Amino acid sequence: MKLTDLCSFLDTAVPLSFQESYDNSGLQVGVPQKEISSALLSLDITEEVLEEAISTGNDVIITHHPLIFNPLKRITGSSVTERILMKAIEKGIAVYSSHTNLDIFTNGVSRKIAQKLNLKNIKVLSPIKRKLLKLVTYIPEKHFDKVSEALFAAGAGVIGNYDQCGFSIMGTGSFRGNENTRPFVGEKGQIHFEKEIRFETILFSHLKEIVINTLLDTHPYEEVAYDLYQLENENIEVGLGCTGELDDPVSESEFLKFVSSVLDARGLRYSTLAGRKVRKVAICGGSGASLLNDALSSGADAFITADIKYHTFFEAESKILLIDAGHFETEKFTTEILYDLIIKKFPKFALRFSEVNTNPINYL
Repeated sequence: MKLTDLCSFLDTAVPLSFQESYDNSGLQVGVPQKEISSALLSLDITEEVLEEAISTGNDVIITHHPLIFNPLKRITGSSVTERILMKAIEKGIAVYSSHTNLDIFTNGVSRKIAQKLNLKNIKVLSPIKRKLLKLVTYIPEKHFDKVSEALFAAGAGVIGNYDQCGFSIMGTGSFRGNENTRPFVGEKGQIHFEKEIRFETILFSHLKEIVINTLLDTHPYEEVAYDLYQLENENIEVGLGCTGELDDPVSESEFLKFVSSVLDARGLRYSTLAGRKVRKVAICGGSGASLLNDALSSGADAFITADIKYHTFFEAESKILLIDAGHFETEKFTTEILYDLIIKKFPKFALRFSEVNTNPINYL
């Protein structure tokens, strides 16, 4: 298949519109129309990972952390990023990254950790806002089923675990076409009244183009009336971090050992033990200290994240067990998420997990 087929799928499956404003997810290097047959999955792209891809004959490297994150003013090989970029281009290896959009994605980084910890009742910790649109359109009665079903098939109408969600009400529409029109019903130059159904549904902003194109393609009118509204609603299925519950409460010490074992985290940093049991757990893979207040508000007994600053541990104030399990350790399962997504869509596409440990931190 072509590189653009893989990129288009990932751009939509893990929507690029979900990424934070500072991020640079998506295709970093590569010619979209190039034929590809295999990809290497890695948390990071290093020179060692690139050499691995070259030696194993992979056409693409798919990572969580972007190769190009900060702006480049020149490419001379004076930095690691520049050297990787130059060699990837020379060897014809494409690089694709799925970063903060994979953090926010419904089945993303934090939820994967929750699954590894066997947590139940998993919910989003900090839902995203301003990513939902409401579509309102007017459909002639006899064409209602055809148009609404097409919009649902395009991805509209999904709310949490429910799909095909919409609202409709019967009314009468009016219009008059001039001499340049070819009206579906009625006559040129004469006002026409038609029984129509006002239809409302909801969609994610990244589906805007495909949903509107579907509406225009399936609606019988020459000119289709529709409105789009941006919603302030939180989407409880999409956002940063998550919470979940253990089957049975355990002591803080037992929980720390459990986390260390599951994540293979050999250098846990944690706040003062308060002698309470741990049942509800908040998680944010990677740098998630900014969600501490969300974790506290959720009623979690413990919060697992990474890159916690010294003074942030004071903010826990024995109200929550704050655990820094390491950036690499809390994000290393991203390759599994990407593997599952890609292999389900392209079952014959060859995928390989990198054998390079890219963790730049060592422990004594």
